[in-house]
Amino acid sequence: MIEASCHCGAVRLAIDAAPETVTDCNCSICRRYGVLWAYYSPKQVRFVPLEPATDSYMWDDRSIAFHRCRTCGCVTHWAAVDPARDRMGVNARLMPLEVLAQARVRRLDGAVTEDYIDD
Repeated sequence: MIEASCHCGAVRLAIDAAPETVTDCNCSICRRYGVLWAYYSPKQVRFVPLEPATDSYMWDDRSIAFHRCRTCGCVTHWAAVDPARDRMGVNARLMPLEVLAQARVRRLDGAVTEDYIDD
């Protein structure tokens, strides 16, 4: 079980397993957020409290909502708008440093090609 939290602790996540890889995306929003995404099925992530106090932001095709803590502003995760999509991103920078240090960082060209550029 991996625990992650925003800076103030108002949004906490319990995750079934540590990520093997995390994604550093250079799209216009991810590079500004400075996040590293760990991808999970929503079934693998539990929020404490169950309905955390987050604000969300959607842009472009509005298919995913980026969430941040209402208190400290840390970006915590993104969630698919379509509940049938079995994928979400958790900001791995909220995980303990020793967990993050074990993950391979993949670089995604989200700005242009949508391909990983680090083979």
